[in-house]
Amino acid sequence: MQGQTIDATNTESSHHDAAVSHHEAHPDHRLFGLFMFLVAEGMIFMGLFGAYLTYRSTIPVWPPAGTPELELLLPTVNTSILIASSFVMHNADTAIKKNDTKGMRLWLAITALMGAVFLAGQVYEYSHLEFGLTTNLFASAFYVLTGFHGLHVTIGVLAIVAVLWRSLTPGHYSNKNHFGIEAAEIYWHFVDVIWIVLFGLLYLL
Repeated sequence: MQGQTIDATNTESSHHDAAVSHHEAHPDHRLFGLFMFLVAEGMIFMGLFGAYLTYRSTIPVWPPAGTPELELLLPTVNTSILIASSFVMHNADTAIKKNDTKGMRLWLAITALMGAVFLAGQVYEYSHLEFGLTTNLFASAFYVLTGFHGLHVTIGVLAIVAVLWRSLTPGHYSNKNHFGIEAAEIYWHFVDVIWIVLFGLLYLL
């Protein structure tokens, strides 16, 4: 009986060593894949920004005559919330690297809430704009750019909620295993940077 126990222990140890060896032989490329995905998404946004700047530089009057001016207060508040949420999200990553699971969950929840507030502010702005999608070229560009970005914010919020949900499983994330949190953070920073560029193009220039 004792011999069977020793054999079972040795078998488990062998399986663990084999798993470690397999991991070392096949390094984790998930972050590389994420960065490649973000590069592709960034190229789409750059194409949209390039089209917008082309319209702006070739049309004599921009925005076209009769286009109501955009309000700055709400978008500025929304921008502040989104930028601040990046720092909050970073706190979640810092917390899990210290094995502070409760702190990580708290920061994730706050980040998701801030993202939801940003989206709610965008919906409120849409409902009060005095132009529609087909009013003129500026209006169309405005809705396409902000709407496409809003879609990415929505995906980011859902990703954060998914990470938060998975963190409820004891031991799912730790200081040695936190790829999900790191990936969500990188994506969220990407969304923030894109919005800063978009805010400057649409509201400030």
